[in-house]
Amino acid sequence: MAADAPSFIKTLYPVLEEAGCRSCHHRDGVASATRLRFPEENTPPDRLEAFGKSLVVLVDRQKPEESLLLRKPTNRLTHTGGERIKRGSAEENALKAWVAALAALSGDELARALKYEQAAGHGGARHVALRRLTHSQYNNTVRDLLRDQTSPASQFPPEDFVNGYKNQYEAQNLSPMLVEAYVASAERMARNAFRRGDTQGLIPCKPSAECRSRFIRSFGLKAFRRPLDAAELKRYEALFARETDFIKGAQLVVEVMLQSTNFLFRLDATSNPPWKPYVTASRLSYALWDTMPDDVLLEAAARGDLSTSAGVEKAARRMLDHPRARGALDEFVSQWLRFDRILTATRDRRLYASFTRELAVAMTDEARHFVGGLVWNDRNFMDAFTANYTHANADLAAIYGVPAPAKEFDRVEFPPQSERAGLLGQTLFLALTAKPDDSSPTARGLFVREHYLCQQVPPPPPGVNTNLPPVTEARPMANRERMSEHVTNPSCSNCHNLIDPIGFGFEKFDAIGARRELFKLFFYPARAAGGRRSQPKTAEVAMDTKGWVAGIPASDFTSPRELGAVLAKTPQCQECVVKQYFRYTAGRMETPADYPLIRRVYEDFKNSQFRFKELVISLVRARESPGATETQHVARNH
Repeated sequence: MAADAPSFIKTLYPVLEEAGCRSCHHRDGVASATRLRFPEENTPPDRLEAFGKSLVVLVDRQKPEESLLLRKPTNRLTHTGGERIKRGSAEENALKAWVAALAALSGDELARALKYEQAAGHGGARHVALRRLTHSQYNNTVRDLLRDQTSPASQFPPEDFVNGYKNQYEAQNLSPMLVEAYVASAERMARNAFRRGDTQGLIPCKPSAECRSRFIRSFGLKAFRRPLDAAELKRYEALFARETDFIKGAQLVVEVMLQSTNFLFRLDATSNPPWKPYVTASRLSYALWDTMPDDVLLEAAARGDLSTSAGVEKAARRMLDHPRARGALDEFVSQWLRFDRILTATRDRRLYASFTRELAVAMTDEARHFVGGLVWNDRNFMDAFTANYTHANADLAAIYGVPAPAKEFDRVEFPPQSERAGLLGQTLFLALTAKPDDSSPTARGLFVREHYLCQQVPPPPPGVNTNLPPVTEARPMANRERMSEHVTNPSCSNCHNLIDPIGFGFEKFDAIGARRELFKLFFYPARAAGGRRSQPKTAEVAMDTKGWVAGIPASDFTSPRELGAVLAKTPQCQECVVKQYFRYTAGRMETPADYPLIRRVYEDFKNSQFRFKELVISLVRARESPGATETQHVARNH
């Protein structure tokens, strides 16, 4: 553009931001598959200007008035997000002016605009020094370090879900209550470890002055997941010397080490060369086992075996063959699929008398067995959305209308007429995305967007009335009709058009995942004078279960089985599996600097016919190998 050309930042960019275009058109937005994708919010001005010029790909240079850049946000051409810029407004005039300016680009300016790469990273990398052990990792670590089976962290203050997981560094602060819990736990476990002498075999030699140093080195190596330096060794030797009794001295050292940040936090990066292989060992162990490194892994670190890609892969494959890997996978699955929501759910007892704590636990066990079977039997992981079977017990079999299996959580086939498949047809998903008294199309659609497509749906604007119109005996309605307000109200429609149509495709399944052919309504009369309540009146209405996923072509469906087939072959869903595992193991959301790594792991995943173990191997190889360029972040409040 000429020197006196308008600035994108000063003219159109504020208009697009005010219209909320970024909320869908970013890498993890529901419109991420389109050609319009906003850069990160902290993008420098020169990059924003370059982004503005790159919008030329959405301009018809021969007929500017026909440009997608103009017709989509004004809803002249059907736009999933609806009318974002009002026709005839000053904002539309700014848009038209920018379209005209882009249509006039030529020569070098046009070439530069077409070469713009939005996925480039912005800003320098920040380094994580430490990551706090999660409650699960704490329990597993003291189990393997001290043979303590009491799971003390289960009594700690609960962890918050951030970005879908409980291990995100953003939420890993140390509250006063948590610090107190760590202190009490350390005192109790150290006391128990030596209650009847060295019953746990923690002391590697016959008690003596020389044995003190040997014990401190050996226990410190395991507790801190790295060798102690000279200053640390001297400090713990002085601490040990306060006690004349060897066992009491060892107990004091263990108690203090268990309260150290070197135990409570694990190294995620270091500038100390001797510690680097131990950082790799720790990251591998907590990613693949959810616990501390074993002796074999620490010995591999000491030998330098983890300094090559081949060494990292060899260690990872050994670890995946160990039983501990199954427990670590279960922990990932429990958070990805949000077991916590069903375990704390309630149901209207008048409608769902069979819903109990035991049934909720069975729903989580079903999903755990199902996903574990795909992973450990090296099946195509995208079968998670298309499999015509599940793993049920007698209670779940009753919901599915199939005979109870011979053994608890044996494989059972879904009847063809059930229209169920994979995770979407299982009770866990259908129940945790429901309300106490009914299904919730909005919750189900939102879960699919966030957990299976890794797309962020903008939150509702403040002050929006979320109450649906009441249903009366005179006019019984199914959910789709009641929720028509979401489509007709402009403040609701932009977001609900992205999620409700997905949820409507699951309306054949009620609040505990049982199938229904008609939508049943109950009308409870007021209590009589004597306190008795008359039997409710009921009404049954037909349901329209046509659904679709805006942003995915040819995604019409009417059942979990049909949507599962769509998702299994959709690149956004396939890549989302990679992203979810990355977020869980890295403890953070991906950044632009991570996109090349995620793309590389996704290609490996796809080339392996979607074997999850190969996804794991590819990710740890990429993250742990020398020269890896993963962006890292600073742990706070440790």
